[in-house]
Amino acid sequence: MNITFRQLRLFLALAETGSVSTAARMVHVTQPTASMGLKEITDAVGVPLYEVVARKVHLTAMGQELAKTARAISTEWESFEQEVHGVKGLTQGKLKVAVVSTAKYFVPRILGTFCAKYPQIDISLEVLNRDGVVKRLEENLDDLYIMSQPPLHLDLEDEVFMPNPLLLVASKNHAFSKKKNFDISLLRNEKFIFREKGSGTRMTTDAHLKRLKFKPDVRLELGSNEAIKQAVIGGLGIAVLSRYSLGDKSDQEEVAILKCKEFPIQSSWHIVSPKGKKLSPIATIFKKHLSQQARDWI
Repeated sequence: MNITFRQLRLFLALAETGSVSTAARMVHVTQPTASMGLKEITDAVGVPLYEVVARKVHLTAMGQELAKTARAISTEWESFEQEVHGVKGLTQGKLKVAVVSTAKYFVPRILGTFCAKYPQIDISLEVLNRDGVVKRLEENLDDLYIMSQPPLHLDLEDEVFMPNPLLLVASKNHAFSKKKNFDISLLRNEKFIFREKGSGTRMTTDAHLKRLKFKPDVRLELGSNEAIKQAVIGGLGIAVLSRYSLGDKSDQEEVAILKCKEFPIQSSWHIVSPKGKKLSPIATIFKKHLSQQARDWI
């Protein structure tokens, strides 16, 4: 089988974009050249690698295996390039990080300080719900992943780097907004607004309330912290939100943090990667930077 490294990069671009024209732009060739290259790859393998349905490329099972192989080779090559830059006293290359949506309130700022220190590093940041991050983790698409609830079905390198307290919040006009040290049982007749099932915040909250034998009356399930915060401000119910999702002091003044005895829920932020994955030099540097910067957020 005779496939060049350049062709593997082309196929990987196709797998990641689902478009021949977009893949061509990514590897800086014309679309006819890309089409010819993809045909040569398919001919070399000898079995169909993809099909086009409604102008969208879908990989076959063998195509997915080739993409997985191409990604592993590309990752190893990028790591080698970074090692070479390190020997030369340079810090160059690319860092790919995927984070759950709640982490967007602090990770970009930490990335900002990292980029200021290492301006020649290119950053790719994916912000997704937990299921999306877990899927990328399963496919080993990034260097590092940040979440509050790492999946149990994967063998991972898992490091806790920062607390993630989950607060009970309500509108400023709520009857319990000024009440202190009250028991959660007093909220049995209240309406609750939660994140969607499957989110890290929701999983931690459900487990905590189950231990307390408290069954909340859920009025709404919403897919974003911003939507939940606005619903709380509007008086639609009580919610459980990460401290980081409340933003700065001015944002926190829009809601009341309830002084319930059973809150906050003690949770943590984790930085994870597949077990046995060799981190690139840049990923290793960023992981250390992340832990150092986290101390300023505690």
